[in-house]
Formats: sequence, C-alpha cells, structure tokens
Amino acid sequence: MSTSRKQNRLDPSMLDSETLGEVVRFLSTKNSPALINEHGKRIDLPKPIFNTLLRILKQMQAGKAIVMMPEEETFTSQAAANHLGVSRQYLVNLLENNEIPFHNVGTHRRVYFKDLLEYEHKRDGDRHQSLDKLMKDIDDANLYDSSYQGED
Repeated sequence: MSTSRKQNRLDPSMLDSETLGEVVRFLSTKNSPALINEHGKRIDLPKPIFNTLLRILKQMQAGKAIVMMPEEETFTSQAAANHLGVSRQYLVNLLENNEIPFHNVGTHRRVYFKDLLEYEHKRDGDRHQSLDKLMKDIDDANLYDSSYQGED
C-alpha cells in the first residue's frame, strides 16, 4: 500500500472503543454540529459533511476500517476487477465492450474509480429493475402465495 493510501486509511484501532462510542453518541444528538477553532470562531458543519463524518465513525465503531479515495484515483485492471468482485478477464471484456471507460498507460489499462462507481450504480440499478420485473411477473401470474409460512 502506498504511503498516501496508508495516510488515507482510518483504522478503528486508532481510537479506543470508549472514545469512539462517546463521539458517535455526541454526534447522534439533535444539536447542530459545529467546529470551533483555537480563537473561538465557530462555524456550523454543513449537513453533507456531518452525515459523512457520522457514517465514517459508525463504520469504525462497527470495527471496519475506512479508506478515503478521490474519484480520480486510477485502478489497474486487476484492482478494478477485485473492487467489482469479478475476474480480471471479465473486467477486460467489460472494458473492451466499452461498458466501462478506460485509458492506457503504456500497454496497461487503467480505470478511474469514478467510472467503476458509475458502472456499479448502473449494474445495481439494472439488477433491481430485473428483480422488480420478475416479482411483477410472478404476482401477475398469481404464482406467489403470501400466506405461505414455510415448513414447520
């Protein structure tokens, strides 16, 4: 892992669980969060930043490490495949079929993180749409028995 990626990694072990829990409880109150500098100047924390901070802290509280990554970060084809949970060859096929944009660095393919996120979003939307259609078809055909409780 590169030095910049290590610096972008927030590991739950960096804080003791009691302190982390106290911060999450404090931020979870109805109060408007704010930052105060050493001169006493206060600025309200914008809601999107607050929500992201709280989400990060809750993930850390659950024992999960967080890695912050800019959308312009580039991935090798293997790293992109790992991120999507597919084989490298499957990813290469997606790239060659123009389903995910890529660029070459020398003879090596590189994929921007933002393009992986966009592909994931589209893929997940397509999956949900297919499942919704399947459920509608099952419902229209009266093949779903909502009274079924499973076997005893």
